[in-house]
Amino acid sequence: MVVEPKHASANGRKRSQRPQKSHREVADELRARITSGQLQPGQRMPTQARLADEFGVERGAVRQALRILQSEHLLTNVSKGAPATVAPDLARALTGPGAPPQPTMVALAPRIAAAFASPHVEIDALCLTSVSLTLAIGEPLRQIHAGQLKPAKVDVRVLLPSRDISLAFPTSVDVPADDADDADEQLRLRWLAQRNAQGQVLRHNLQALRATHGIDVRISFRALPFTPPVKLYLLNSAEALFAYYTLARREVEIDHQQLEMYDAPGIQSMLFAFEQGAGLRDTTFVEQSHVWFNALWETISSELVLTS
Repeated sequence: MVVEPKHASANGRKRSQRPQKSHREVADELRARITSGQLQPGQRMPTQARLADEFGVERGAVRQALRILQSEHLLTNVSKGAPATVAPDLARALTGPGAPPQPTMVALAPRIAAAFASPHVEIDALCLTSVSLTLAIGEPLRQIHAGQLKPAKVDVRVLLPSRDISLAFPTSVDVPADDADDADEQLRLRWLAQRNAQGQVLRHNLQALRATHGIDVRISFRALPFTPPVKLYLLNSAEALFAYYTLARREVEIDHQQLEMYDAPGIQSMLFAFEQGAGLRDTTFVEQSHVWFNALWETISSELVLTS
């Protein structure tokens, strides 16, 4: 049988006639293999010819994909010659300031833990409920109790929506006008209970460091007069971690009734990292984020009490 040239691979075998992947799709698949541990730190990658054959693409697309992963510090030695190598310092590539965006649940805890290596820890957070922050703080607390970290001082400031506003989200979906106000009030009370509970846990866990380890801890909360469309974490004046709250439709049970709502699952939000000193763009973003946070803290925010 004659193999049509357009379907022939670099080594002569027939490629699949399925639609060709883009170089970004190839990069996504290889990135997943690296982050899952299928490809280990220091391991040599398959040759570009083998990857082109596997994905049914030209070698140029493979080279573009490998360069993307090299720019993310996941690969080294990307060239036309020898196969690339998975970065030996993969942990920093996956969790450091230069890492590609990852879900908040994955990316936040390692960066918070790294911030706690400083003698004076400073964390500013703007968010909807502080769930992600409370979960992420658990890792450095574990390291402190294990004797691996010992900061002298911890200052935390948290901006959360006020209990007195009408939230933009969570909000009900397709509820008759006569019932909409009641449904939204149920969702507001549910959010408020979560906001207060998470804030209380965060405050308790941090303040306990004073008694158990003699660490000087201060944690403050202020209320915003609006629903934040983004979340922001500022770490030691050196990093800014930023994510969008992306609304999705989902169902929740309240008082044994199913209610559809628009909500933003914050722990799944993709977190973008910016580092002081990593270039003009990053440095300016970190500095302006601090200016913005301080302006909110010192002007239109108000006292926040973590009770119903």
